[in-house]
Amino acid sequence: MPLWQIFHPPSTFTTPSSKQALAADITSIYTSVGLPAFYVVIYFIPIPDENAFVGGQNRPPGSKPFVRFVADHIAVHIESDAARVQGMMKRVDAALRPHVRDKGYDWEVHVDETPRGLWTINGLVPPPFKSEAEKKWSELNRPVEWQEEPEGSS
Repeated sequence: MPLWQIFHPPSTFTTPSSKQALAADITSIYTSVGLPAFYVVIYFIPIPDENAFVGGQNRPPGSKPFVRFVADHIAVHIESDAARVQGMMKRVDAALRPHVRDKGYDWEVHVDETPRGLWTINGLVPPPFKSEAEKKWSELNRPVEWQEEPEGSS
């Protein structure tokens, strides 16, 4: 499951449509490689200006907004494959660009990878990546009971 936390000043992402557009672009990063849309959880967390410090300094009123994106990846790990990491970060940049860079904001992104074995949804262990069971989850856009596929059946 990709879990995205977006820490932002209250002056950014102020409308439901601005949040929906960014959430849709982030979700498409994952659905484009076959992950179920419901895996992607995004929280917008407004941080009042007086509670935000970068480099030990509070950003002065009227300065460029600073947005911090923190993503936790659980479903698929890519850290050990430099080409996949680079491709992923290019997809992330393309998804975020219209929402931060093109608006003149400062931003930072980091991605953590949580061990897959420490993850369940509704008490279910998610099926393997690109398995028939995961395809079913994508089709239904929700978790359902599934059976482990016999070796060599994929």
